[in-house]
Amino acid sequence: MLLRGSQRDIRGHERDREQRIEAIKRWIDYIKSKLPETWGPQQNAVVNDQLEAAQSVQTSASHRQHVTDVAKHVLEDKNGSEER
Repeated sequence: MLLRGSQRDIRGHERDREQRIEAIKRWIDYIKSKLPETWGPQQNAVVNDQLEAAQSVQTSASHRQHVTDVAKHVLEDKNGSEER
Protein backbone atom coordinates (compact mmCIF):
# COMPACT_ATOMS: atom_id res chain seq x y z
CA MET A 1 0.00 0.00 0.00
CA LEU A 2 1.37 3.39 -0.97
CA LEU A 3 0.95 6.23 1.49
CA ARG A 4 0.46 9.83 0.57
CA GLY A 5 3.01 12.29 1.92
CA SER A 6 0.90 13.52 4.83
CA GLN A 7 0.00 9.97 5.93
CA ARG A 8 3.66 8.99 5.79
CA ASP A 9 4.55 12.09 7.82
CA ILE A 10 1.94 11.29 10.46
CA ARG A 11 3.20 7.73 10.81
CA GLY A 12 6.77 8.98 10.99
CA HIS A 13 5.89 11.51 13.68
CA GLU A 14 4.04 8.85 15.66
CA ARG A 15 7.02 6.48 15.41
CA ASP A 16 9.35 9.29 16.52
CA ARG A 17 7.05 10.03 19.46
CA GLU A 18 6.99 6.38 20.51
CA GLN A 19 10.79 6.21 20.31
CA ARG A 20 11.10 9.34 22.48
CA ILE A 21 8.73 7.86 25.07
CA GLU A 22 10.75 4.62 25.16
CA ALA A 23 13.97 6.62 25.60
CA ILE A 24 12.38 8.52 28.49
CA LYS A 25 11.33 5.25 30.12
CA ARG A 26 14.89 3.91 29.79
CA TRP A 27 16.24 7.14 31.34
CA ILE A 28 13.82 6.81 34.26
CA ASP A 29 14.97 3.24 34.87
CA TYR A 30 18.58 4.41 34.67
CA ILE A 31 18.22 7.24 37.19
CA LYS A 32 16.35 4.96 39.57
CA SER A 33 19.28 2.53 39.49
CA LYS A 34 22.12 5.07 39.82
CA LEU A 35 23.11 7.73 42.30
CA PRO A 36 22.36 11.37 41.41
CA GLU A 37 26.11 12.00 41.38
CA THR A 38 26.30 9.65 38.39
CA TRP A 39 23.35 10.74 36.28
CA GLY A 40 23.19 14.40 37.34
CA PRO A 41 26.21 15.58 35.35
CA GLN A 42 25.02 13.55 32.36
CA GLN A 43 21.61 15.19 32.47
CA ASN A 44 23.19 18.62 32.90
CA ALA A 45 25.33 18.04 29.80
CA VAL A 46 22.27 17.13 27.73
CA VAL A 47 20.28 20.13 28.95
CA ASN A 48 23.21 22.49 28.41
CA ASP A 49 23.68 21.19 24.86
CA GLN A 50 19.97 21.69 24.16
CA LEU A 51 20.12 25.23 25.54
CA GLU A 52 23.15 26.05 23.39
CA ALA A 53 21.39 24.69 20.30
CA ALA A 54 18.26 26.69 21.09
CA GLN A 55 20.28 29.86 21.62
CA SER A 56 21.96 29.47 18.24
CA VAL A 57 18.57 29.55 16.49
CA GLN A 58 17.08 32.90 15.59
CA THR A 59 13.91 33.40 17.64
CA SER A 60 11.54 36.29 18.10
CA ALA A 61 11.58 38.42 21.22
CA SER A 62 8.07 37.21 22.09
CA HIS A 63 9.16 33.56 21.89
CA ARG A 64 12.21 34.23 24.06
CA GLN A 65 9.95 35.95 26.60
CA HIS A 66 7.56 32.98 26.54
CA VAL A 67 10.43 30.56 27.24
CA THR A 68 11.66 32.79 30.08
CA ASP A 69 8.16 32.93 31.57
CA VAL A 70 7.72 29.15 31.37
CA ALA A 71 11.11 28.57 33.01
CA LYS A 72 10.21 31.03 35.77
CA HIS A 73 6.93 29.21 36.45
CA VAL A 74 8.67 25.82 36.47
CA LEU A 75 11.17 27.07 39.03
CA GLU A 76 8.42 28.64 41.14
CA ASP A 77 6.45 25.37 41.09
CA LYS A 78 9.58 23.40 41.99
CA ASN A 79 10.48 25.73 44.85
CA GLY A 80 6.90 25.70 46.12
CA SER A 81 6.76 21.89 46.15
CA GLU A 82 10.08 21.69 48.04
CA GLU A 83 8.74 23.95 50.79
CA ARG A 84 5.80 21.65 51.50
